[in-house]
Amino acid sequence: MTAKDTVIVYTDGSCIRNPGPGGFGVVMMYKGRRKELSGGYRRTTNNRMEILAVLEALQALTRPCTVKLHTDSQYVVNTIEKGWAKGWRKRGWVKADKQKAKNVDLWARMLDLLEKHKVKMVWVKGHAGNTENERCDELARNAATKAPTGIDEVFESGNY
Repeated sequence: MTAKDTVIVYTDGSCIRNPGPGGFGVVMMYKGRRKELSGGYRRTTNNRMEILAVLEALQALTRPCTVKLHTDSQYVVNTIEKGWAKGWRKRGWVKADKQKAKNVDLWARMLDLLEKHKVKMVWVKGHAGNTENERCDELARNAATKAPTGIDEVFESGNY
């Protein structure tokens, strides 16, 4: 896959009250085609939805790809781009401050997917007029507010 064959992805997560009902939104673009994904969960956190949005996008890819992934979550960008998640995994999911890392179930899945794809994370300012980011926000909010049916079992178990 060449640079011109890069899949462009935008993601966002949302949570009504935090924790509370949550949702994710994804916009994927490749060679003039567009795909939107979303889903809602009855009880979760905003950070989990931000991570899950990225996971859903990467899982939707049917073969290894070059991905330019846009998110308004500095938590997601920094955790991946600064290597925090890799460090946490290496230390048995313990952060540098000796505290247990949160959202380990999702970060573990993310690291596995990042080994399959060449992903460049790009932070975009949220609610700043970026058309695709605004669309992801709309998808995520709608999924969170319109009878979310998904169950975030790890969150609800308290082991996140």
